[in-house]
Amino acid sequence: MSAEFDTVAEWTAEVATDLGPDYHVPAGCRGSGNPAALDWLIEQLGLRAGETLLDCGAGVGGPAAYARERRPVRPVLVEPEAGACRAAVSLFGYPTMQGSADALPLADESIDAAWCLGVLCTMRAHTAVLAELRRVVRAPGRIGLLVFVAPVQLSAADRPEGNHFPTPASLRGSLTAAGLAVDARVQTSDLPAIPDDWQARVDKVDDELVRRHGRDPAWTTSERQSAQMGELLAAGRVTGEVLSLRRAEAQRGGK
Repeated sequence: MSAEFDTVAEWTAEVATDLGPDYHVPAGCRGSGNPAALDWLIEQLGLRAGETLLDCGAGVGGPAAYARERRPVRPVLVEPEAGACRAAVSLFGYPTMQGSADALPLADESIDAAWCLGVLCTMRAHTAVLAELRRVVRAPGRIGLLVFVAPVQLSAADRPEGNHFPTPASLRGSLTAAGLAVDARVQTSDLPAIPDDWQARVDKVDDELVRRHGRDPAWTTSERQSAQMGELLAAGRVTGEVLSLRRAEAQRGGK
């Protein structure tokens, strides 16, 4: 996992810096940062100017930067990999802390809203991650989640290294145990396609990464894991869901 989220993250920031500002956000969103999913979450979470937005497992920080371009929020990034933290700071300069999603280095109810994109399936402790998000976000608990779900539990041999996909039943159980409820949801397959100009910039970043690092074991490991994930999605063995969450009691109270 460190190949993708640490080494390649730093390379990505270097390439984006060299290509120029127009490439920073698309490069920072490589992987789980589909603009349509981010737009959906920005709307569902009701993000407002001046609010703090936690990007939990932020990677290079592209999704937070995307949100700030559309609503002048104040991003706060938490990311476990030191290289990705350095990359995020170099590209965007937002407050960035190294820490794990299941033990966030933040005080209770210190954040207005949060999202966690493509991170839950990289953790074993799904309930702990969700409970931490609930802990640090102020009521009513505006939390966005992009999560990859396996309809049937996959064996270790069938999933990319370091991934632990929840099943629909286990995800429901983890949300309930964490005191969260689904306010709205959408399948990633039902979202609009990535815009051509955005994809063209991502492709240029990828091409440059291949040119510079294509023979490096860290790059080949990252690409192998990405290809395996793509095969699982194409076969329907894993599906992507975007969820807007609230505290369970807030949803019951109609807030």
